[in-house]
Amino acid sequence: MRSRIIAFMLVAVMVILAACGAPTKEDVMKKLSGKWNDTKGYELTATMEIKTGAEPRMYDVEVWHTKPQFYRVNVSQAGSEDSQMIVRNDEGVFVITPSLGKTYKFQSDWPAQNSQGYLIGALHDDIKADENATMIEEDKEYIFETATQNNHKKVLPTQRIHIDKKSLLPKHVSVLDENNEEKIRISFKQITLGKERKAAEYNVEMEGSNTGNEPKTEGDTETGLNTHYPSIEGLTVLDEQEMTTENGTRSFMTYSVGDGEKEFVIIQEPAVRPENKVPVSVEGDPVDLGFAIGALTENSLRWESAGVSFFIASDTLSQDEMIEVAASMTEAEMK
Repeated sequence: MRSRIIAFMLVAVMVILAACGAPTKEDVMKKLSGKWNDTKGYELTATMEIKTGAEPRMYDVEVWHTKPQFYRVNVSQAGSEDSQMIVRNDEGVFVITPSLGKTYKFQSDWPAQNSQGYLIGALHDDIKADENATMIEEDKEYIFETATQNNHKKVLPTQRIHIDKKSLLPKHVSVLDENNEEKIRISFKQITLGKERKAAEYNVEMEGSNTGNEPKTEGDTETGLNTHYPSIEGLTVLDEQEMTTENGTRSFMTYSVGDGEKEFVIIQEPAVRPENKVPVSVEGDPVDLGFAIGALTENSLRWESAGVSFFIASDTLSQDEMIEVAASMTEAEMK
Protein backbone atom coordinates (compact mmCIF):
# COMPACT_ATOMS: atom_id res chain seq x y z
CA MET A 1 0.00 0.00 0.00
CA ARG A 2 2.81 2.33 0.93
CA SER A 3 4.56 1.70 -2.42
CA ARG A 4 1.37 2.59 -4.28
CA ILE A 5 1.10 5.88 -2.40
CA ILE A 6 4.73 6.72 -3.22
CA ALA A 7 4.19 5.84 -6.87
CA PHE A 8 1.07 8.03 -6.98
CA MET A 9 2.97 10.93 -5.43
CA LEU A 10 5.79 10.57 -8.00
CA VAL A 11 3.30 10.65 -10.86
CA ALA A 12 1.65 13.74 -9.39
CA VAL A 13 5.00 15.49 -9.06
CA MET A 14 5.86 14.65 -12.68
CA VAL A 15 2.53 16.07 -13.86
CA ILE A 16 3.13 19.28 -11.91
CA LEU A 17 6.66 19.61 -13.30
CA ALA A 18 5.39 19.04 -16.84
CA ALA A 19 2.79 21.75 -16.37
CA CYS A 20 5.53 24.09 -15.18
CA GLY A 21 7.89 23.24 -18.03
CA ALA A 22 9.83 25.56 -20.26
CA PRO A 23 7.72 28.24 -21.96
CA THR A 24 6.98 27.75 -25.62
CA LYS A 25 7.62 30.26 -28.37
CA GLU A 26 3.91 31.07 -28.34
CA ASP A 27 3.96 31.67 -24.57
CA VAL A 28 6.82 34.14 -24.84
CA MET A 29 5.29 35.83 -27.88
CA LYS A 30 2.09 36.43 -25.96
CA LYS A 31 4.04 38.11 -23.17
CA LEU A 32 6.04 40.20 -25.62
CA SER A 33 2.90 41.32 -27.44
CA GLY A 34 1.37 42.52 -24.21
CA LYS A 35 4.50 44.37 -23.15
CA TRP A 36 5.76 45.82 -26.45
CA ASN A 37 2.58 46.44 -28.44
CA ASP A 38 0.25 47.61 -25.70
CA THR A 39 2.50 50.49 -24.70
CA LYS A 40 1.39 53.94 -25.88
CA GLY A 41 4.92 54.85 -26.86
CA TYR A 42 8.57 54.34 -26.06
CA GLU A 43 11.98 55.91 -26.20
CA LEU A 44 15.28 54.13 -26.52
CA THR A 45 18.97 54.60 -27.09
CA ALA A 46 21.23 52.04 -28.74
CA THR A 47 24.50 51.55 -30.53
CA MET A 48 24.72 50.02 -34.00
CA GLU A 49 27.87 48.38 -35.32
CA ILE A 50 28.04 47.78 -39.07
CA LYS A 51 30.63 45.28 -40.28
CA THR A 52 29.90 45.27 -44.01
CA GLY A 53 32.79 47.56 -44.99
CA ALA A 54 36.56 47.27 -44.72
CA GLU A 55 36.41 48.54 -41.13
CA PRO A 56 33.54 48.27 -38.61
CA ARG A 57 31.58 51.50 -38.16
CA MET A 58 29.85 52.51 -34.94
CA TYR A 59 26.67 54.60 -34.75
CA ASP A 60 24.57 55.99 -31.91
CA VAL A 61 20.81 55.60 -32.34
CA GLU A 62 18.02 57.45 -30.55
CA VAL A 63 14.36 56.55 -31.15
CA TRP A 64 11.09 58.19 -30.13
CA HIS A 65 7.78 56.53 -30.94
CA THR A 66 4.29 57.65 -29.96
CA LYS A 67 1.26 55.73 -31.16
CA PRO A 68 -0.14 55.46 -33.66
CA GLN A 69 2.26 56.82 -36.29
CA PHE A 70 4.78 59.27 -34.83
CA TYR A 71 8.45 58.32 -35.12
CA ARG A 72 11.75 60.12 -34.73
CA VAL A 73 14.98 58.22 -35.33
CA ASN A 74 18.35 59.96 -35.07
CA VAL A 75 21.46 58.11 -36.23
CA SER A 76 24.90 59.65 -35.71
CA GLN A 77 28.31 58.20 -36.48
CA ALA A 78 30.58 57.88 -33.47
CA GLY A 79 33.46 60.34 -33.61
CA SER A 80 31.92 62.29 -36.50
CA GLU A 81 29.64 65.27 -37.01
CA ASP A 82 27.64 63.33 -39.58
CA SER A 83 24.09 62.46 -38.54
CA GLN A 84 20.72 61.86 -40.13
CA MET A 85 17.22 61.86 -38.77
CA ILE A 86 14.03 60.30 -40.07
CA VAL A 87 10.75 61.71 -38.77
CA ARG A 88 7.21 60.55 -39.39
CA ASN A 89 4.32 62.80 -38.44
CA ASP A 90 0.87 63.70 -39.79
CA GLU A 91 2.41 65.50 -42.77
CA GLY A 92 4.52 62.63 -44.07
CA VAL A 93 7.98 61.12 -43.70
CA PHE A 94 11.03 63.41 -43.58
CA VAL A 95 14.75 62.71 -43.79
CA ILE A 96 16.92 65.45 -42.31
CA THR A 97 20.68 65.93 -42.64
CA PRO A 98 21.58 68.69 -40.15
CA SER A 99 25.21 69.06 -41.29
CA LEU A 100 23.97 69.97 -44.78
CA GLY A 101 20.81 71.78 -43.72
CA LYS A 102 18.78 69.49 -46.01
CA THR A 103 15.31 68.06 -45.51
CA TYR A 104 13.63 65.62 -47.89
CA LYS A 105 9.93 64.78 -47.76
CA PHE A 106 8.46 61.39 -48.75
CA GLN A 107 4.91 60.20 -49.20
CA SER A 108 5.57 56.80 -47.69
CA ASP A 109 4.16 54.30 -45.23
CA TRP A 110 7.56 53.88 -43.55
CA PRO A 111 8.33 51.92 -41.40
CA ALA A 112 5.67 49.44 -42.56
CA GLN A 113 7.16 46.72 -44.80
CA ASN A 114 10.65 47.97 -43.99
CA SER A 115 11.38 46.93 -40.45
CA GLN A 116 14.52 48.02 -38.63
CA GLY A 117 16.25 46.27 -35.76
CA TYR A 118 16.14 49.36 -33.53
CA LEU A 119 12.31 49.62 -33.72
CA ILE A 120 11.04 47.19 -31.08
CA GLY A 121 7.53 47.03 -32.54
CA ALA A 122 9.07 45.97 -35.85
CA LEU A 123 11.01 43.21 -34.09
CA HIS A 124 7.77 41.85 -32.66
CA ASP A 125 6.15 41.95 -36.09
CA ASP A 126 9.14 40.14 -37.64
CA ILE A 127 8.82 37.29 -35.14
CA LYS A 128 5.06 37.08 -35.64
CA ALA A 129 5.28 37.16 -39.44
CA ASP A 130 7.81 34.33 -39.72
CA GLU A 131 6.07 30.98 -39.41
CA ASN A 132 9.47 29.30 -39.25
CA ALA A 133 10.83 31.50 -36.47
CA THR A 134 12.60 29.54 -33.74
CA MET A 135 13.24 30.25 -30.07
CA ILE A 136 15.77 28.86 -27.65
CA GLU A 137 15.86 29.56 -23.92
CA GLU A 138 19.12 30.25 -22.15
CA ASP A 139 19.86 31.08 -18.54
CA LYS A 140 19.00 34.78 -18.73
CA GLU A 141 17.51 35.32 -22.16
CA TYR A 142 15.26 34.11 -24.95
CA ILE A 143 16.79 34.07 -28.41
CA PHE A 144 14.50 34.28 -31.44
CA GLU A 145 15.83 33.60 -34.92
CA THR A 146 13.68 35.02 -37.71
CA ALA A 147 13.79 36.17 -41.30
CA THR A 148 14.41 39.88 -41.81
CA GLN A 149 11.74 42.04 -43.44
CA ASN A 150 13.60 45.04 -44.81
CA ASN A 151 15.47 46.26 -47.85
CA HIS A 152 18.56 44.25 -46.88
CA LYS A 153 16.84 40.87 -46.73
CA LYS A 154 18.57 39.51 -49.84
CA VAL A 155 22.08 39.94 -48.47
CA LEU A 156 21.18 39.92 -44.76
CA PRO A 157 18.34 37.40 -44.56
CA THR A 158 18.41 36.41 -40.86
CA GLN A 159 18.35 38.08 -37.48
CA ARG A 160 18.77 36.83 -33.93
CA ILE A 161 16.84 38.80 -31.32
CA HIS A 162 18.16 38.42 -27.76
CA ILE A 163 15.51 39.21 -25.12
CA ASP A 164 16.11 39.56 -21.40
CA LYS A 165 13.98 37.01 -19.53
CA LYS A 166 13.42 39.28 -16.53
CA SER A 167 12.48 42.54 -18.26
CA LEU A 168 11.16 40.98 -21.51
CA LEU A 169 12.99 43.73 -23.42
CA PRO A 170 15.47 43.21 -26.25
CA LYS A 171 19.14 43.24 -25.25
CA HIS A 172 20.68 43.12 -28.69
CA VAL A 173 19.94 42.11 -32.28
CA SER A 174 22.40 40.38 -34.62
CA VAL A 175 21.70 40.66 -38.36
CA LEU A 176 23.36 37.83 -40.29
CA ASP A 177 24.41 37.23 -43.88
CA GLU A 178 23.86 34.04 -45.87
CA ASN A 179 26.85 32.44 -44.10
CA ASN A 180 25.37 33.25 -40.68
CA GLU A 181 28.09 35.80 -40.04
CA GLU A 182 27.09 38.85 -38.02
CA LYS A 183 27.16 41.98 -40.18
CA ILE A 184 25.08 44.36 -38.04
CA ARG A 185 24.79 44.37 -34.27
CA ILE A 186 22.32 46.63 -32.46
CA SER A 187 22.88 46.85 -28.70
CA PHE A 188 20.15 48.48 -26.65
CA LYS A 189 21.41 50.75 -23.89
CA GLN A 190 18.12 51.99 -22.45
CA ILE A 191 14.44 51.39 -23.29
CA THR A 192 11.65 53.33 -21.62
CA LEU A 193 8.14 52.01 -22.29
CA GLY A 194 5.01 54.12 -21.89
CA LYS A 195 6.77 57.33 -22.90
CA GLU A 196 4.54 59.63 -24.98
CA ARG A 197 5.42 62.93 -26.61
CA LYS A 198 3.14 65.59 -28.02
CA ALA A 199 2.59 65.73 -31.77
CA ALA A 200 4.30 69.15 -31.87
CA GLU A 201 7.54 67.54 -30.71
CA TYR A 202 7.64 65.63 -34.00
CA ASN A 203 7.43 68.79 -36.09
CA VAL A 204 10.22 68.96 -38.62
CA GLU A 205 10.66 72.70 -38.05
CA MET A 206 12.19 71.85 -34.68
CA GLU A 207 14.84 69.62 -36.23
CA GLY A 208 17.89 70.13 -38.42
CA SER A 209 18.22 73.88 -38.02
CA ASN A 210 20.38 75.46 -40.69
CA THR A 211 22.38 78.30 -39.15
CA GLY A 212 24.89 78.47 -41.97
CA ASN A 213 27.74 78.11 -39.45
CA GLU A 214 28.15 74.35 -39.58
CA PRO A 215 31.57 73.14 -40.64
CA LYS A 216 32.02 71.65 -44.07
CA THR A 217 31.84 67.91 -44.14
CA GLU A 218 34.48 65.62 -45.54
CA GLY A 219 34.60 65.80 -49.34
CA ASP A 220 32.69 69.12 -49.49
CA THR A 221 35.37 71.05 -51.36
CA GLU A 222 35.26 73.47 -54.25
CA THR A 223 37.21 71.38 -56.75
CA GLY A 224 37.81 67.92 -55.24
CA LEU A 225 35.79 64.79 -54.67
CA ASN A 226 36.33 61.82 -52.39
CA THR A 227 35.41 59.30 -55.07
CA HIS A 228 33.93 55.98 -53.95
CA TYR A 229 33.96 52.70 -55.88
CA PRO A 230 31.72 49.62 -55.59
CA SER A 231 33.42 46.44 -54.38
CA ILE A 232 30.95 43.65 -55.15
CA GLU A 233 32.13 40.63 -57.14
CA GLY A 234 31.68 40.26 -60.89
CA LEU A 235 31.86 43.95 -61.84
CA THR A 236 33.24 45.20 -65.15
CA VAL A 237 34.04 48.89 -65.63
CA LEU A 238 32.51 50.09 -68.90
CA ASP A 239 33.21 53.79 -68.61
CA GLU A 240 34.43 56.41 -66.13
CA GLN A 241 34.29 60.14 -66.73
CA GLU A 242 34.50 63.35 -64.76
CA MET A 243 33.33 66.88 -65.35
CA THR A 244 33.76 70.12 -63.46
CA THR A 245 30.67 71.94 -62.21
CA GLU A 246 30.20 75.05 -60.11
CA ASN A 247 30.06 72.76 -57.06
CA GLY A 248 33.20 70.79 -57.86
CA THR A 249 33.92 67.48 -59.56
CA ARG A 250 31.09 65.28 -60.79
CA SER A 251 31.95 61.64 -61.48
CA PHE A 252 30.11 59.26 -63.84
CA MET A 253 30.90 55.53 -63.64
CA THR A 254 29.20 52.83 -65.72
CA TYR A 255 29.43 49.16 -64.76
CA SER A 256 28.12 45.79 -65.89
CA VAL A 257 27.55 42.81 -63.61
CA GLY A 258 28.30 39.16 -64.27
CA ASP A 259 27.64 38.21 -67.88
CA GLY A 260 26.98 41.83 -68.84
CA GLU A 261 23.19 41.62 -68.96
CA LYS A 262 22.87 44.09 -66.10
CA GLU A 263 24.29 47.60 -66.22
CA PHE A 264 24.14 50.58 -63.89
CA VAL A 265 25.50 54.10 -63.55
CA ILE A 266 26.88 55.72 -60.41
CA ILE A 267 27.01 59.52 -60.21
CA GLN A 268 28.93 61.24 -57.42
CA GLU A 269 29.51 64.89 -56.60
CA PRO A 270 30.12 67.03 -53.50
CA ALA A 271 26.97 67.53 -51.46
CA VAL A 272 26.08 71.21 -51.19
CA ARG A 273 23.99 73.18 -48.74
CA PRO A 274 20.63 74.50 -49.97
CA GLU A 275 19.83 78.20 -49.95
CA ASN A 276 16.83 77.66 -47.68
CA LYS A 277 15.36 75.09 -45.28
CA VAL A 278 12.21 74.28 -47.26
CA PRO A 279 11.70 70.47 -47.41
CA VAL A 280 12.25 69.07 -50.89
CA SER A 281 9.80 66.38 -52.05
CA VAL A 282 11.52 63.32 -53.46
CA GLU A 283 10.24 60.27 -55.26
CA GLY A 284 10.51 56.84 -53.69
CA ASP A 285 10.64 55.37 -50.22
CA PRO A 286 13.17 56.07 -47.48
CA VAL A 287 15.58 53.15 -47.10
CA ASP A 288 17.96 52.76 -44.18
CA LEU A 289 21.33 51.81 -45.65
CA GLY A 290 22.82 51.59 -42.18
CA PHE A 291 25.32 54.35 -42.77
CA ALA A 292 22.77 56.71 -44.38
CA ILE A 293 19.10 57.03 -45.28
CA GLY A 294 18.45 57.01 -49.01
CA ALA A 295 15.56 57.45 -51.43
CA LEU A 296 14.74 54.22 -53.28
CA THR A 297 12.62 53.96 -56.44
CA GLU A 298 12.10 51.13 -58.92
CA ASN A 299 15.15 52.18 -60.95
CA SER A 300 17.25 54.44 -58.74
CA LEU A 301 18.79 54.99 -55.33
CA ARG A 302 20.13 58.29 -54.01
CA TRP A 303 21.80 59.14 -50.71
CA GLU A 304 24.34 61.47 -49.09
CA SER A 305 27.24 60.40 -46.92
CA ALA A 306 30.63 61.84 -45.89
CA GLY A 307 29.89 65.06 -47.76
CA VAL A 308 29.23 63.27 -51.05
CA SER A 309 25.95 62.99 -52.98
CA PHE A 310 25.43 59.56 -54.61
CA PHE A 311 22.99 58.43 -57.28
CA ILE A 312 22.64 54.91 -58.75
CA ALA A 313 20.44 54.40 -61.80
CA SER A 314 19.64 51.15 -63.61
CA ASP A 315 16.88 49.59 -65.71
CA THR A 316 18.16 46.08 -64.99
CA LEU A 317 19.28 45.96 -61.34
CA SER A 318 16.69 45.04 -58.74
CA GLN A 319 16.17 47.25 -55.69
CA ASP A 320 18.02 44.71 -53.54
CA GLU A 321 20.95 44.78 -55.97
CA MET A 322 21.13 48.59 -55.93
CA ILE A 323 21.22 48.49 -52.12
CA GLU A 324 23.98 45.89 -52.29
CA VAL A 325 26.01 48.17 -54.57
CA ALA A 326 25.46 51.13 -52.24
CA ALA A 327 26.57 49.14 -49.21
CA SER A 328 29.79 48.13 -51.00
CA MET A 329 30.92 51.65 -51.90
CA THR A 330 34.48 52.26 -50.68
CA GLU A 331 36.29 55.58 -50.67
CA ALA A 332 39.42 56.09 -52.79
CA GLU A 333 41.99 58.86 -52.55
CA MET A 334 40.83 62.38 -53.39
CA LYS A 335 41.14 63.29 -57.04
